[in-house]
Amino acid sequence: MKFLKPFDEPIFAAMRVVLAFLYMMHGWQKAFGIFGGHMYPITTQLGVAGWLETILGPLIGVGWFTSWAAFVASGEMAFGYFIGHYPRGPLPANNGGDIAVALCFAFLYIAVRGGGALSVDAIVRKRR
Repeated sequence: MKFLKPFDEPIFAAMRVVLAFLYMMHGWQKAFGIFGGHMYPITTQLGVAGWLETILGPLIGVGWFTSWAAFVASGEMAFGYFIGHYPRGPLPANNGGDIAVALCFAFLYIAVRGGGALSVDAIVRKRR
């Protein structure tokens, strides 16, 4: 849709921020036990996942080290899907893994595209 082309960067930035916030909130559930979550020790897989999500979410959201943060987040979501969801069945709609799959591929796209024009990465690039 050509009429949306001028809004490419703001729409991408909004998508990046919203997805990062959702991801970070899942991290807070695991790391701090808030939002109806359960706090897991850092020595467990879910504890590590919680802290990754808590740290990587804001990086992706503000667009700082975006490609690396999104790449690691994508891998974490893939790992989480195959470790936590896939054993309950192969279909994401049936095993509760649909959010993990969606975030995995969204973060992979963000990793390839980078932070975009409305990001800390873009500001840093301009100053060099």
